[in-house]
This record gives sequence, C-alpha cells and structure tokens, in this order.
Amino acid sequence: MGNEKSALSGLEIDDKAVEITDFWTHHSSNIHGSNPQSLSVFISEPSLHSDCSFGKPSPLEKAAKNLMLHRHPCILKYVSSWSKGSKFFLATEEVKPLVQVIGSQTTLQICVGLYSVLRALLFLHENASGSHNNVCSSSIYVTSEGCWKLGGLEYFCRKSELNVAYFRKIKTYRYENAISPDEDTLMQSISDDPSAIDKYAFAVLAEEVLKLKDEDDVPGLAEFRELCKQKLDDVTLSSLTNHPFFMHDFMKIYAFLTELPLKSESEKEEFFLNLVSQLQNFPEKIVAEQLGKLLLSRMVLLDSTAQSKLLPFILKPKEKDDDSGLLSVSTFQACLVPKLLQMFCVRDAPIRLLLLTHLNSFMKTFQIDDLKHRILPELLVGIKDTDDCLVSTTLRALADLVPILGAATVIGGNRGKLFTDGRPNKVQRNKKIHHVTFGTPSKTINTLNVPIAPEIPAALYLPERPSPDGGEDKTEVSHSFPEEENWSDWEGQENETSIVQNGKLEDAPDTIVIEEEFATIPLSLPTSSAVKNYKKKPIISDISELDIKHSKSMSEPVEEIDFFTDMEPVIQKTQVLHVEEISTTTTEMETKSIFNVNLAPVATEDGDDAGDGWGDDDLDDWDVESPQQ
Repeated sequence: MGNEKSALSGLEIDDKAVEITDFWTHHSSNIHGSNPQSLSVFISEPSLHSDCSFGKPSPLEKAAKNLMLHRHPCILKYVSSWSKGSKFFLATEEVKPLVQVIGSQTTLQICVGLYSVLRALLFLHENASGSHNNVCSSSIYVTSEGCWKLGGLEYFCRKSELNVAYFRKIKTYRYENAISPDEDTLMQSISDDPSAIDKYAFAVLAEEVLKLKDEDDVPGLAEFRELCKQKLDDVTLSSLTNHPFFMHDFMKIYAFLTELPLKSESEKEEFFLNLVSQLQNFPEKIVAEQLGKLLLSRMVLLDSTAQSKLLPFILKPKEKDDDSGLLSVSTFQACLVPKLLQMFCVRDAPIRLLLLTHLNSFMKTFQIDDLKHRILPELLVGIKDTDDCLVSTTLRALADLVPILGAATVIGGNRGKLFTDGRPNKVQRNKKIHHVTFGTPSKTINTLNVPIAPEIPAALYLPERPSPDGGEDKTEVSHSFPEEENWSDWEGQENETSIVQNGKLEDAPDTIVIEEEFATIPLSLPTSSAVKNYKKKPIISDISELDIKHSKSMSEPVEEIDFFTDMEPVIQKTQVLHVEEISTTTTEMETKSIFNVNLAPVATEDGDDAGDGWGDDDLDDWDVESPQQ
C-alpha cells in the first residue's frame, strides 16, 4: 500500500487528534512550501486493532486501498498513504467528522449532503459492483467548503464477496442502529439486490439527521421523512433521486452543475442566463458553501455564457447592500478566497486570463501575505510567457497591486527620484511678493518665480558666492538654481529670457521677484553657459534590458551639471627665470634689488675665499677621505 518513499515531504501533523476510533486516530496536518495545503491524516496504531478480527491488511490499509481505487466527487479524496515503522498513514483532503458539525448544519445543507451520499452509494453499487456496508454518521466527513464526503470504505466489499460469514465478521464494528433486524433474511436475496444493506442504513441516517428540522424548511421534507421511517420499503436508491425532497430549485441547480459536462450547449446557455436571479433567492452562505466550488469549476469558467452573465456577479464581492454582487466580503473571504488561491497556481492560460481580468474586483479580499507570497510570484511567472495577451494582462494586474503592496515589492530593485514635479501652475499660487535687489546682474539674469518661506528674509536665500583669488570679476554675480525650475530646454530656447511688464515684453530689471510660499532651499540664477550645459540628459538603459524583478539599478550616479564651469580661476603656470652665471668682470654698476643677498666671502686658513661653496676639500668636515687630485 505504501512505504516511506511515498511519504509527503514537508508534512507537519498536529499532535492533538481530531477523532479517535477503534482503528485509527485522525489528525489535522499542513504541507508548507510554495503551495501550502491542509490535509487530514489517519494514523493506525497496532495496539488499536490488535484484537480486531479483520486480520491483514489492517482496516486503515483496506480503507486506503478502496479510496485509492474508487474515485468520485462525493467520496473522500485519497491523497497518499505510507508506512513508517509499525504505523500506517493515510492522507486525505482536509475534513472533519460529520458528528462534530451536524449541529450547525441547516436543513438545506443536510439535504445537499444526503444527496451527495446517495450519489456516492449509487456509484459504488452501479460502477464498482459492491456495497459500502456501514453507512452512518461516523463514516461521513465534511470538507471546509461544507461538502459531505462518504468514507469508511474499510467495510466495502465486492458483490461476489457478500455472504453471511463476512457480515458476521464485521458486525461487531458496524453501527448497530444501521443493522437491519432482518439482515439474515436480506442476505438470502443479496444477490438480487446488493443495495439492500446500504438502503436500510441510508434510511436510518436520513431519519437521524433530519429529526429536529422544520418541515417547512425544504419542500418535500415531511414526505421524505415518513418514507425514511419505513426504511425505504419498495423504493430503490436510484429512484430516490427523483423525490421532491431532492428536486426543489436549489437541488436542481446543484444537480445541473455537477452534471454540467453532460449538458448540451443550448441547455447550458439557458441555465446560466437565469442562474443569478435564482441564486439571489437563497442565503448567500448556503450558496457559497454548497455551490462555490462548482461555480468556480473549469467547466463553468470556460463557458462563454457564464463568463458574461455569471462571473461578474460571483467574482465581485458585495461591499454595500445595493451592490450587484452575490456574496458579501466576509462570505467571499471565507468560502471563495481559498479556492481562488489554488486556482492561481494552475498554469492554464484561459483560466489565468479570466482571473486576471477580474482580479481588480476581488484582490482586496486577499490577505497581504497571500498577495505577496502566493499571488505575486505567480503573476511574475506570467510576464515571462510567450503569449503577448497573457503578458499584457499580467502587467495590468501588477499595476493594480502597486497601491496595495507598493512599487518596491511589485517591481523590486533599487529606485530613485528620477522625475520632478514640473507643473508651472504650482509656482503661481502666491499672495505676497518680495523684491530682492542684486548688484549688477548679467543680461541673462531675469525674473524667476521662486517660492520662499515668509518668516526668513529672502536675501538670506541668495548669498553671494565669494570669489577665489584669480577668479572672475568681483562685480559679476553667478548663481545656480534647481533643474526643475529651468524651462529653457522645454521650449527649445537658449536666448535671453524676458518678462512682461505693463503688457510689453522687456528685459529683466535688476530686481528679482520672488513669490512667497514655502520654499526651503536657497536658490540662485544661472549663467548663460550653465544653462547651455543643462541640456545633457541622463542615459537610460536599453528597453530590451528592462526586467520588472531583475532590472539594472537606475540609481547609478548621474553626471551632475556644473553651473560654475566658467567661474573656475585661471592660474597660469609659474614662469621660471634662468639667470646666467655672473661673470668675474661684473662691475658694481649692476642693478640692485631688494632680493639680492650679500654673500660675504668666508676666509679659510689658507686665506682663500670659499666662494665656490662646498668643495671636495670640505669633505673633511664629514669625516670622509678626500679623493686624490
């Protein structure tokens, strides 16, 4: 049945048991990873069935084998099974025992659940040619979506194996109330009607779960309950599906959705045209829990009529009472979001396109962590696809995620302030004007509208740049200003700027008009050469190299504009004067200078002058032997 190699990787099993039976313990478990999943794990201990007359294989091993062989939407879904040491493990979809949730089930939910059990039994009888042999509440499980699933297949056996000896063998472990007092008599005709054992047990189950329900809750309930009290005498299970209790409007919708692949195109078109108005007659919780999975099935999503008439109402949560959606936000989050998270992991182009089209309607119902770690990675896979339509739709969906997750999360990489607010009208919102007068501005200096804080003198924002030694003329003033206020290259002009005074275009005066608002940085005016240098634009990467998650960083340093290029002092290289050696015939008539040094001759012992500086004879002072002349 299984071994350690087939054990699920990353599986964490809760220590606390959900259910304890004679054969196993039932635990909740989770699989962590890129696609988290919740499961139910059944663990069989040898001590739990040491006195069992089942022999080998153990009851859990037999149940696992039958679940693996007999797959049906209404039968507990098999995931995996394996042995580890003396224990045997069976993993199935996440479920809870019916006995733990039956108290919160409505009459309509019970009606749908009984119909699911009935369909599972018909499948076992007609397709598997066998009998379940223990239909009761303990063999039924309920998924997180509210669907009833038939389990307990450890008692299942083929029609050819049904005999008195087998039923005596398992009688001790079956539900006592579901065993007919006339079972020995039934066994004689079991070959003619192999469903006789299960029919009696199903009648007992239905009678128990509907005992306290109001007859007015569902049409046909009173008649069906009376029929169950008679243990379905003279009624077959297949004919029971046409009973009024299973034929009201909600059950018709449920039955049609489950049998959708068998319907014709005309039948499906007529069904989806009227479906929304029909669903509005039922409680939204019942619709979401019982029909949510069916309404989001592949067959529904790919139907053209359903795409236009149904999905806009299903995939758009109702935030207000007058909205057109079918489900409120809370119901949508509880019932449909888990299913949608799974659907985003499916690499099916039509399904993904459909989800992306409606993503903006329901993405706010996801948790931030789910958007960041489950939805976003799947969307980033979509932008690498060769389908242009899929890529463009994915990019639009990514744009919708930016306000929620932020651009840094969606596109990644380093970002910088590469654009400025260049709206001209932002500097026209003024109420007071300050006049700041400069010395003698150059002719290219003109009037600029510069916002400035009112409480600080305007002149403090325009300090004069000290002139370095050897620099420009002291009477010449040069200033720089932020590039966001330079509009010359926007209008393609490099000539002198002018202002309008009294309706005439004139040259700027020596006064700069500064509008008061809330500037916080000092500003000054550029020279003409600085304006010309401003035309250089930053280099942008080739478009073919762009990648949302792996693009080259655009925060690389950009060459700054030097507005002071023409202000740098020009310092010429020092000229070196080569002075010729003074001739011995030089007279005292040579020009005297304040830099001349009077070098008096130093007398030596021999009476000679030391005008030649350090000679070879002076080496004696350094204790070095003089060379021979």
